[in-house]
Amino acid sequence: MKILLPSRLLARSPRKWRGEGRNLGFTIIELMIVMTIILILIGIAAVRYDKVVQHSKEAALKTDLRSIRDAIDNYTLDKQAAPQSIDDLQQAGYLRSVPVDPMTGAKDWVPQFDSVVLSADQTTTGMVDVHSNSPKTSPFDGTPYNDW
Repeated sequence: MKILLPSRLLARSPRKWRGEGRNLGFTIIELMIVMTIILILIGIAAVRYDKVVQHSKEAALKTDLRSIRDAIDNYTLDKQAAPQSIDDLQQAGYLRSVPVDPMTGAKDWVPQFDSVVLSADQTTTGMVDVHSNSPKTSPFDGTPYNDW
């Protein structure tokens, strides 16, 4: 079925329809409401994105600390002497490379030295632990990263 329109309606602008004064389109109020809703959604997404990024950095820090600490223990038990630096772990092949601290963005780990021995055959003491150099505090559990 074909709809026939009077010729005077066909000659009008396509923006006008059903009446002389009514324009098709959006009012400024409608546009402002839509823009406000979009901005609110973007704001919520940005906050969630920042939290996800921070959480992933913390997970990477925990993993890096665990692998460095395992390397320290393995080095000490294998060599019967504690390493004197993180570079000793890399040179001996216990780490492929010194990881970058995700909180500071640099390879600036803070080694902890002590006179603790892991076995009776250990001849020298040295590095027993490592920490992050970041003075920041975790927003999730409130502990400083350099205490991890």
